[in-house]
Amino acid sequence: MSKKAYSKKYLDKLRNIGIIAHIDAGKTTLTERILYYSDTIHRMGEVHDGAATMDYMPEEQERGITITSACTTTKWRGISVNIIDTPGHVDFTIEVERSLRVLDGAVGVFCAVGGVEPQSETVWRQSEKFDVPKLAFVNKMDRPGADFEACLEAMRTRLKARPLALQIPIGAGPEFEGVIDVVRMERLLFDAESLGRDYERRELSDSETELAEPWREKLIETLAEENEELLEQYLGGEEIDVADLEAGIAEATRSGGLVPVFAGTALKNVGVQPVMDAIMSYLPSPVQVQPAKGMHPKTKDAVTLTPSPDETFAALVFKVSMETGRRVVLLRVYSGALEAGGSVLNQTQGVSERAARLFRLHAGQKSKTDVALAGEIVAVAGMKHARTGDTLCDPSAPVLLESLDEYKPVISLALEPKSTADGDRLDEVLEKFLVEDPTLYLENDEDTGQRVLSGMGELHLEVILERMRREYNVEPRAGKPQVVFQETVSRKADGEAEFHRELGEVMHHGFVALSVEPMARDTGTDTVFEIDVQAFNQAWVDAVAQGVHDSLQSGVLKGYPVRDVRVRIKELRRREGESSPAGFHMAAVNAVKQALGAASPVLLEPIMDVEISVPEEFVGDAVGLLGAKGAKVENIIDRAGQKVVQALTPMRQLFGFSTELRSVTQGRAGLVIRFARFDVLE
Repeated sequence: MSKKAYSKKYLDKLRNIGIIAHIDAGKTTLTERILYYSDTIHRMGEVHDGAATMDYMPEEQERGITITSACTTTKWRGISVNIIDTPGHVDFTIEVERSLRVLDGAVGVFCAVGGVEPQSETVWRQSEKFDVPKLAFVNKMDRPGADFEACLEAMRTRLKARPLALQIPIGAGPEFEGVIDVVRMERLLFDAESLGRDYERRELSDSETELAEPWREKLIETLAEENEELLEQYLGGEEIDVADLEAGIAEATRSGGLVPVFAGTALKNVGVQPVMDAIMSYLPSPVQVQPAKGMHPKTKDAVTLTPSPDETFAALVFKVSMETGRRVVLLRVYSGALEAGGSVLNQTQGVSERAARLFRLHAGQKSKTDVALAGEIVAVAGMKHARTGDTLCDPSAPVLLESLDEYKPVISLALEPKSTADGDRLDEVLEKFLVEDPTLYLENDEDTGQRVLSGMGELHLEVILERMRREYNVEPRAGKPQVVFQETVSRKADGEAEFHRELGEVMHHGFVALSVEPMARDTGTDTVFEIDVQAFNQAWVDAVAQGVHDSLQSGVLKGYPVRDVRVRIKELRRREGESSPAGFHMAAVNAVKQALGAASPVLLEPIMDVEISVPEEFVGDAVGLLGAKGAKVENIIDRAGQKVVQALTPMRQLFGFSTELRSVTQGRAGLVIRFARFDVLE
């Protein structure tokens, strides 16, 4: 068999999938069952016992939540599956973003009671951005209040998805009895004594047939809308066999047109294996998805990466972790092959990297491998420079893959070492966390000697402090969490500055006249030269651009970064024999500061989307608490028998909010807080 034919056969039997959901929907429990039934583990651990295989960090076990994306490899029906169990908590959204970027398919887990919850919506939309085909598993059908049809309707209305029920539950809540496969029209029975490992199919009773027939009719109608061959059979009144239905389901799923839906309860071991079968049958292999696209770094031409070991190597780094002081890089290979000991180019940073050792992953454990082929997800040890979002490639075929989105930290914490001797150790540990987590940002306050660490939320920074103490025995003094602000301008203003000074016995001169003006929210910054730059030394022009960039890193109000501002360069003046890059740089810095001061600068604060799910009798208390926090209530809707209050609230008002909410609602409220934007709340 040729290398290419071997690769095609190998990739056909590979799946890269993620488990995505709102916090506490049961995704880690589902993953635990998948590993157990595929004989990857021999005992199921439970999230509520702090023993789940994929939640291997102590912080995850204590809280019963997923913090870091755990990756594992298992096999089912002769097919290798790389599974990434992603976090559901909003503070760890970047972990989901990293994972979705490199996956070929995903399973969305929904609570049958809560339906499409806020973070479910967030991660679903992230997956849509990367065109990830999905299945859905409606979990916890045995819980009081479970409603399968309401969950499907929420998928239609909130996610704009087209759910296709391949299974339906028999009963719900305490009356939940099991599931019916409406494709094959069979009842599935899961054996409790074998913890659901053994299950059988049986013919439907008359009452079960009566329940299932409308669903099967709906399934065929929906598929016929997507598939011309099935439409002809359906309109011709022909009986459509199961094989044709399954082929139509696979095609519609991989194209993103439909989302097959399954039902069950992972905790009670009902309905898991059909989801595993569906991953193999309906979600795509690496050769069944659109090839990854990249860009030539110099010509900017589009580059298509074919998933074959015969092509030149290209991969994307989607996570970096520090293990016992050593950097471990997780990457997805998109084309070519990477051998242990081989060297590649880190195109993003322009440096060479060596893959000393390659590993396949199982949560907190690894097994060595000699080569990583196109389509695989592996861990690499020995790479000294790689960071999240970097492209690795063959030096002879440079390419840049799309980088991951940048996330803006909204909360900061001042850290101080307990002694001078602890300072170097603290800096060393902080650097390791910065390598791992691109949503962390560190500044050193030269006046106070404090390290100011910024992140995505209180829980995010709390976990970092706990990991410092547990993993590195470093326990700095920490101040109270503070909100991270930004600055912008509210009107147009001009500024000009002349720099003329002797530095190191050399005279430096520069003159810059410019204007600043506000831009739309969340558009960043822009510098426009309204002069003929060809008339000036390129080094001077570059120095002006750098001076503008540097000055916008610290505004004139409180020294926060300046955003949503356009700077227009109106005039440069030269002085023969004295003009220099340093002179123009300083002139640009001073001119920007002058213009910012005259442009009515304002502070932008992080505004958060707040969703409170609460029984109707506590709506007034929840709304009253939001009002006291300066929130702007946008909507109150009904969902799953509860009222959902949606509001915009300044981050500075949300410290300790969850504790106050529990108090006024007797602990019966659900709370989700998501970053919306930096703005002035009107």
